[in-house]
Amino acid sequence: MNPWPVVTADLRALRWIAWAAPLVIALAVSVGIAVSAQEAALRHASAQAADDFDLLIGAPGSPTQLVLTSVYLQAEALPLIDGSILNRLAADVRVKAAAPIAFGDVVRGYPVVGTTPAFAGRWGKLSPELGRLFAAKGEAVIGAEVDLALGDAVTPSHAVTGHRSPFGVEAPEEATHRHAGIVYRVVGRLPRLGSPWDRAILVPIESVWETHGLGSGHKNDGAALGAPYDAETVPGVPAIVVKPASVADAYTLRGVYRQGLTTALFPAEVLVTLYRTLGDVRDVLVVASLINDGLIFAAMTMLLVALAGLRRRRYATLRALGASRGYVLLTVWLSGAVILAAGCVGALAAGGLASAAVASLIEARTGLHLAVRIEIADFIVVAGLIAVASVMALGPAVAALRIPVAQILRGS
Repeated sequence: MNPWPVVTADLRALRWIAWAAPLVIALAVSVGIAVSAQEAALRHASAQAADDFDLLIGAPGSPTQLVLTSVYLQAEALPLIDGSILNRLAADVRVKAAAPIAFGDVVRGYPVVGTTPAFAGRWGKLSPELGRLFAAKGEAVIGAEVDLALGDAVTPSHAVTGHRSPFGVEAPEEATHRHAGIVYRVVGRLPRLGSPWDRAILVPIESVWETHGLGSGHKNDGAALGAPYDAETVPGVPAIVVKPASVADAYTLRGVYRQGLTTALFPAEVLVTLYRTLGDVRDVLVVASLINDGLIFAAMTMLLVALAGLRRRRYATLRALGASRGYVLLTVWLSGAVILAAGCVGALAAGGLASAAVASLIEARTGLHLAVRIEIADFIVVAGLIAVASVMALGPAVAALRIPVAQILRGS
């Protein structure tokens, strides 16, 4: 006999329970899926954002803060290192390219980053999608998400410690800390990178130095940009990005500049530590989610057992009409398994939606573009949960078989 007509009738009779139970299961299981997907997306996005920063040189201190400020533009005051290192790196055969980066100013909440034209174009890797790279002091090239247009003229303001303006909005603090007489004109827009640099305004490092009264790094404050810097005193910088000529040179330079008043590191060193911590947090959350899933499944199984008890007359009638014990067992098991499995499948959709929502919040806060996707491992987990649900659905089915048919029919 075909059990599906009876199963369909059972599910229709359960009404709201047939919808509410899978929804509760989906919400519970989706937590673990969302955590796993979000952690994987964050790893990928943060690693991709650091691709252009082969080696970082900065002042001794917190390696994590050096990476967060330089790579991810998380505003924090960094100590300066001697600007003469720039010429030393430019003359070093082990260095393919080097560029200073300086922070501290904002325009409508967007960070102003001083660097070289070469690094603005990632040493030839990027070409502006509109306009060109800056070629003179007072010019600026903007990231893909900066709400400015080519030809706009803006005046930077000194960033206020502990205050962060919304992007695209000039906060009152900016108006009171504006650098009078300093103007940047937008000459280009970079393509989207999927990193915090999409929200940056890039200007010549010489402009940043002059804005703060440090000179330009060149004799008589000339119009030249980049190395060599020939002023008697080259202003200090918070960080220098170095592109080594080879992998061996990268490790050699890292060792050389880890001595004295500088430190050197690969961003991956810091990211590995952060990923380890992130992975530990993920593991704890996933374990907690699995425990929660187990409790939800147990509760739903008890609910289905109770429902089987309430529907004992129907099952007794089936037995009286000639249905075998196996048929009743299969019918009740399928009803419970469909409800539990539907919740597990729905968890994939709910987990994807939750991950996308959280990703949009993280992107708005950090500028990292998180490409969230459900991995094969998540499908395997859901398949495992469906198998567990199928076993647990045997509980109500076995309970239905223990119903005393004759007694129930006499009582009806």
